Amino acid sequence: MGNATGTTKTPPFCQSKLLCLSLLYLFTTLFLAFYNNVSPNNCLFRSSPFDPIQSPLFRYPPSYGEHKYAITTHRNSCSSPVSFSGTGKRDTFGGNFSFKERISYFNDTDNDINVPCGFLKEFPVGDSDRIAMESCSGVVVASAIFNDHDKIRQPIGLGTKTLEITCFFMFIDDITLQGLYYHKLIPQNSPDYKVGVWRIVKVFSEKLYENPAMNGVIPKYLVHRLFPNSKFSIWIDAKLQLTADPLLLIHSLVVSKEADMAISKHPYYVHTMEEAMTTARWRKWSDIDGLTRQMETYCQNGLQPWTPHKHPYTTDVPDSALILRKHGVTSNLFSCLLFNELEAFNPRDQLGFAFVRDKMNPKLKLNMFEVEVFEKIVVEYRHNLKKIGGIIAGSGGVGQKRTKRASHGHFSFNESRCQNYLLTMWGESHS
Repeated sequence: MGNATGTTKTPPFCQSKLLCLSLLYLFTTLFLAFYNNVSPNNCLFRSSPFDPIQSPLFRYPPSYGEHKYAITTHRNSCSSPVSFSGTGKRDTFGGNFSFKERISYFNDTDNDINVPCGFLKEFPVGDSDRIAMESCSGVVVASAIFNDHDKIRQPIGLGTKTLEITCFFMFIDDITLQGLYYHKLIPQNSPDYKVGVWRIVKVFSEKLYENPAMNGVIPKYLVHRLFPNSKFSIWIDAKLQLTADPLLLIHSLVVSKEADMAISKHPYYVHTMEEAMTTARWRKWSDIDGLTRQMETYCQNGLQPWTPHKHPYTTDVPDSALILRKHGVTSNLFSCLLFNELEAFNPRDQLGFAFVRDKMNPKLKLNMFEVEVFEKIVVEYRHNLKKIGGIIAGSGGVGQKRTKRASHGHFSFNESRCQNYLLTMWGESHS
């Protein structure tokens, strides 16, 4: 037998200083990444306050393509973390208020029931849907697809008990319904439709506005009327997929902030006029003369650009694709007043937002959260559009004119009406 030695050799990987430094860097990076994910200053939300639902909420046929055309984001950190008409008939309020009539309600401090707001058109739904809507007494998550413009996408991150407290309602029209039939997502001739968590409510939109976008703002801003017994609501545009539990979002963004409403800041704009100019330039609303009249009317009646004097409001332009609300006098009043502006001018709700917010009394307690938070709690998709020749059409086959960029000279103001606004926005003094 050979002589046993008591010496041991150093493992080869420890003999290389470069390798050791690389391993140290790797483990440090992994630790910092883990810490960043669990840090309370990060935008990330827990998926659910309850045990998460593991099984898929709904299995779509491959032809439907519910996860096509997601829009990527590049922000990885945070800079800062009225009752429903049971008859289905036209309200006695009527419509087409003059501006003087509309603005007279901005100082109404008694109760929002005194404010005439929708339905300025009939909003007919089936009896079983109406009963279900009135039975929703907790949190309602509402969305809408008109003209087959988007896909129905299932939320993720829900807890096992969330569906006991939360109702999900998707409002659609006949064109969208035909698309769901085509993809066999729902059976034909059924009185009740459901796709995953979403209860599908068919609205007879031929009795509503000609513009599908205007029909969509009825459940968006009059959700407290459609769901008179709900305590909180989340409006989510159908182009978005919710990725955090709605109960957590209501608690984090509304309740804990003691807010009436929570809404994301716009990623680019601070002043209403910036949004108006973009709306005109990119033809997001084709009536440029109407946009001009709207902004001149607001300028004449006291609209000011955003300045630090407007604190605690940190911007005049929201991204209104996601709105969280506590149903109460103040938030209902704001929603009614803003809906009146949309009915009077156009469905571009970002244009009337600051005017109503600044004018109304009592003041709205508003949590305008950072864009980074928005991007952590939703996934955004492009609209359900495809090009056919020179026409952009939804899969339902109804064409819309291609969006065109307006020339610079198409959007100009009477200087006597908006001069003060523009000079303040541009940072110039004016006596």
